[in-house]
Amino acid sequence: MSAHYSRSGRGEPLVLLHGVGLDHTLWDDLAPLLEPDFEVLRYDLLGHGNAPAVDETITVQDYIAQLDAELDRAGWQNANVLGYSMGGLIAGAYAAARPQRVRRLTLLSTVFRRSPDEARAVLARLEAAATQDPAAAAQVSLARWFTPDFQARRPERVASIGQRLLRNDRASFLAAYRVFALGDPILAQAAPGIACPALAMTGEEDVGSTPRMTRELAAALPCGQARVVAGQRHMLPVEEPAVVAAALQRFFLAQGETRHCA
Repeated sequence: MSAHYSRSGRGEPLVLLHGVGLDHTLWDDLAPLLEPDFEVLRYDLLGHGNAPAVDETITVQDYIAQLDAELDRAGWQNANVLGYSMGGLIAGAYAAARPQRVRRLTLLSTVFRRSPDEARAVLARLEAAATQDPAAAAQVSLARWFTPDFQARRPERVASIGQRLLRNDRASFLAAYRVFALGDPILAQAAPGIACPALAMTGEEDVGSTPRMTRELAAALPCGQARVVAGQRHMLPVEEPAVVAAALQRFFLAQGETRHCA
């Protein structure tokens, strides 16, 4: 196992793709709950953690190529794929571009067709990330991502996510963040071509990847379904790993069902 790659568990192959500014340790709470049923592959996206740095030329196609390489390295012809936040944009684009390699797809806390106000807000956050003190910017993100209850109960876990944000290579982070902030066309274009069964899931109180986005995304997918988790914000895999694990087990391990079409 390398510093940017982890493979554990036994069962159905499952790839986990983290969000912008994070790394494969995002899944430390969720992965152990999946390992009895899945062989879980998680890795740092380009420009994150210990993966190679990137610059402003990075595109979603580079992340598609990285996922191809990771599946090849694992010796997997295909796998179930879970993408979180920016990872959801990559996972959706990958499922449309490589339909033969994706069995089932989950798009967790994933943006879809931002409203004009939402688009302006994410561009403002991108500008702030480039100009604001990194520690102050990290605190703003943590406040948006976690519920107040979890921040009070698990301050050490919230702090670990904050430290991950502060360890980012700034140029790589901004380049990746630009892909995320300007990524609205990615899923809008990919969704009609995603033929595999797909689950879109988010928190009821997620202000970035909203319930409206999740429901519209599920409706745009040929074989999509939606799940909204009450009382939760953006950090579902950290705050409610048991809820996410149960949903993934039901969805990815569904027997006798090859399609879930509206």
